[in-house]
Amino acid sequence: MDKLHSDDIGRLAASVIICIIPGFLGSMINARAIPTWYAFINRPSFAPPDWVFAPVWTALYVIMGVSLFLVWRRGTKTPGVKGALLAFAIQLVLNGLWTPVFFGLKSPFAGLIVIIIMWAAILITIVRFYPISRTAALLLVPYLAWVSFATALNAGFYVLNR
Repeated sequence: MDKLHSDDIGRLAASVIICIIPGFLGSMINARAIPTWYAFINRPSFAPPDWVFAPVWTALYVIMGVSLFLVWRRGTKTPGVKGALLAFAIQLVLNGLWTPVFFGLKSPFAGLIVIIIMWAAILITIVRFYPISRTAALLLVPYLAWVSFATALNAGFYVLNR
C-alpha cells in the first residue's frame, strides 16, 4: 500500500464510518429483538453465543472500510473504480437491510433471501475490486467467509422456525 497522505486520513476515516453505519443502525433493532423474539426461537446447533457477533462485525466493518478506502483513493476517473464503488454500495445497502428484515420483521425466510443476494453482491465487489487493488479485494475475503457462515446460520434459523 502506498503511504498515506494527509488528505487520505479523512477519506480513510469516512470509509470506515460509512461501513460502520449499517452495523450501528442494526444494533438498535437488535437491542429490541434479541431479548424478546430472538431469545425464544430455535437455534441451529452451530450458532455461536450472542456476544460473538458484535466484535466480529465491528472488525469486519473496519476491514471493509479500509478496503473501500483503497479503491476510493484511486480516484473515480480510474477505469473500473466507479463500478467497483457501486458494487460496494449495493452490498453495503444489503448488509444494512438484513438486520431490519431478519430481526425487525422477525423473518428468517426474508432474511435468507437478502443474505443470499448480499453474498453474491460481496463476491461481485471482490471481483470488481481485484483489478484496482488486490489488497482491497483480499481484505473482503474474511467478510465473504463470515457472510457464508451467516447464510448457513440464517438457513438453519429458517428451517428450525418455519
